[in-house]
Amino acid sequence: MAILTKDQAQALLKKVLSYSKADECEVNLTGTDSANIRYARNSVSTSGKISQSQLVVSSAYGKKLGVATINEFDDASLEKVVRRSEELAKLAPENPEYVSFLGPQTFAEAHTYVESTAAITPKLRSDLVAQSLQVARDAKAVAAGFLEDNTGFSAMMNSKGLFAYNTSTNTNFSVTVRTEDGKGSGYATRGYNDITKLDTRKATQIATEKAVKSVNAKAIEPGKYTVILEPAAVAVLLENIFFRLDARQADEGRSFLSKAGGGTRLGEKLMDERVNIYSDPFNTDLPSNTWSGDGRPQEKIAWVEKGVIKNLSYSRYWAEKKGVKAIPGPEAAIMEGGTKSIEELIAGTKKGVLVTRLWYIRDVDPQSLLLTGLTRDGTFYIENGKIQYPIKNFRFNESPIIMLNNLEELGKVERTVSVESNNNYLLPPIKVRDFTFSSLSDAV
Repeated sequence: MAILTKDQAQALLKKVLSYSKADECEVNLTGTDSANIRYARNSVSTSGKISQSQLVVSSAYGKKLGVATINEFDDASLEKVVRRSEELAKLAPENPEYVSFLGPQTFAEAHTYVESTAAITPKLRSDLVAQSLQVARDAKAVAAGFLEDNTGFSAMMNSKGLFAYNTSTNTNFSVTVRTEDGKGSGYATRGYNDITKLDTRKATQIATEKAVKSVNAKAIEPGKYTVILEPAAVAVLLENIFFRLDARQADEGRSFLSKAGGGTRLGEKLMDERVNIYSDPFNTDLPSNTWSGDGRPQEKIAWVEKGVIKNLSYSRYWAEKKGVKAIPGPEAAIMEGGTKSIEELIAGTKKGVLVTRLWYIRDVDPQSLLLTGLTRDGTFYIENGKIQYPIKNFRFNESPIIMLNNLEELGKVERTVSVESNNNYLLPPIKVRDFTFSSLSDAV
């Protein structure tokens, strides 16, 4: 299915709702055109394009809900999927947490769609990859990378009069560069709504430089170090905060935001006062959808303000139970930063470690948000304001909450991509003290 216009999506959803005999019915429609090029050992290995669409019908009788999905859109199939959702609803037990669908809402226009990205051609895609490969070949290094772009739409309509529609574009690029002997490795990632902002040559130059400089890494003792984390490393740690701002988890004692004796830590200062985290669907560098999956409008929300937990996200059911406003979780998160570049942060460091990125993140203790994982693709020892030599990778054991209490400096904010979730964020590089490296790793 092609990307439907607002009028086309609205007409299709109205047709689906016309078949409904349930007390309430809600229909969600999505479609995506995505393409990619993957390369390894300095050669393209795969490329392709996928177009996919899906329609989800939710029918309710009282508190009994049935959901059915289809990707065929002729009249007979549309009526069939509605009937199927109704049959499932009648068979389902009552859901004590069911909340009736929302009525009409007002949504601001999103800024997530960029025509230049939607119009990307196979030639432009291959040219961007060719630029990356040329950098690696010129340096006698070996590159592996992935470039993907997608254009999509989403729409929803229900029997109570709600209708929402949005289009979006996005491109993500990541590259790992190794030296020919495999002893050095570097990495870079970029993500944008607008393909014209993507410079694969520059990103690959950064990764290549890290690879060359990380050859013959020395082992230093594990322990607590002053650490400069580049934005890609910050992302995989902080998204463990972003993903766990749910009020219900906190109320039920299942979260780092739970109090030992009951209740939540909403309103408490848990981090350095320089920490400010928010979401804003209208941010020009990181625009996001203006409505959530259940049809609630997305607004600019402060989650952490001067180190204080200012808001938690609430499902409609939990908000009704607690008598508070139902706030959707953040679709894209932003952390305020400072004015210094990574180079300036390094220059101001007497002794420390520069970390390019972290990976293989796993929970150790959800109550304290203690995480473990590994450094990779360029870890360097800093002394007297300069990078002195590459060092072997570490396993770390650290909580981002403790880390943000040990904050020394914040750098300039930039858009980055999480290697763990593929989500885009606006985050600064950060300099922290007493970051815990628990053991060495032989991985490059």
